[in-house]
Amino acid sequence: MTILTSGRLRYEPIADRHFDGLHAMNRDADVMRYLLGRPETPDETRAMIARVRTRWAEWGYSWWALIDGASGELVGAGGIQHLGRDRANPHEIGWRLRRASWGLGLATEAARTLADYAFTVLDAPRLCAVRHPDNTASLRVMDKLGMRFTGIEEWDGALVPVHELARADWRAACV
Repeated sequence: MTILTSGRLRYEPIADRHFDGLHAMNRDADVMRYLLGRPETPDETRAMIARVRTRWAEWGYSWWALIDGASGELVGAGGIQHLGRDRANPHEIGWRLRRASWGLGLATEAARTLADYAFTVLDAPRLCAVRHPDNTASLRVMDKLGMRFTGIEEWDGALVPVHELARADWRAACV
């Protein structure tokens, strides 16, 4: 499994050892308001870790625990997820941060690192991301990545804005 680094973060494939930090983040109602709409239970966090481990085994990529390089604390999670719903574009990018890490540019740093990994290592043709319509913080990160709004789609029973970034656009922006 791949460990990544960026300026302030270390990206460790999510594993059982990350449970405490992940659950502390996922039980925060403010963190989860645009995801589940409610705090996550300990069993839900354990199930998420198990799903992520299965995806790592199946695809060779999934979600990473975002670890602060200075303190060693888990500050969030980010990932490239393989989607079965779209065979032409199976790569979704996502992120979440604990509340104490909001507003520090860490989501953008993580998203850029993960996008670079998807385009250079996985050779993904494009990435998609979805967000709750009211989640303006994620919209700002998507804008900074150069993602473009492509429409409203139903995901997990909810209508959500979908944004995409093509590999060619990413490479042009990196020149």
